[in-house]
Amino acid sequence: MQYPTADSVKNRIGTYGLKSNNAESQVVQKIQCRLLTEENAMKTNATLASESNGTTNSVSKGSLWAGRIISALSALFMLMDAVMKLVKPAFVVEATVQLGYPESVIFGLGLVLLVCVILYVVPRTSILGALLLTGYLGGAVATNLRVGLPLFSHILFPIYIAVLLWGGLFLREPRLRALFPLRQA
Repeated sequence: MQYPTADSVKNRIGTYGLKSNNAESQVVQKIQCRLLTEENAMKTNATLASESNGTTNSVSKGSLWAGRIISALSALFMLMDAVMKLVKPAFVVEATVQLGYPESVIFGLGLVLLVCVILYVVPRTSILGALLLTGYLGGAVATNLRVGLPLFSHILFPIYIAVLLWGGLFLREPRLRALFPLRQA
């Protein structure tokens, strides 16, 4: 659909013999403003559509594969943790109880973690999955801190995993790179 330009609107007003007064100039200004807004919206939608189609993919093959490998390693670690919570072997139950949680919450934690990991590995929902996993790992940091475990080996370990999750996602996801550019073009 073609929208009239601001010049064509001015020409039409002049063609019909309308005298230019303050009210008419306000109408012309409003039309110009609306046309510019619609043109910008169409350009923005075209840009978003081309990015979603992958025509402006700015991720090199090297960083794409590095991101996939880092993401896969961190996702496999989190997946192993989720499966262990769902299966509930004796050492998982013992460790969870030592952290101050009742045995009844282990299955629920495993289920939540599994859903978060699935969201992370699906490309369309990977950013949401990373956000949810960051929240989950923040709870692990708080739990380890509350119990008084050693800093670098236990308390900060979930942060190390979160850095791997986000680092791998940043390397393979152009939407995240567009949101947080490390260097200016």
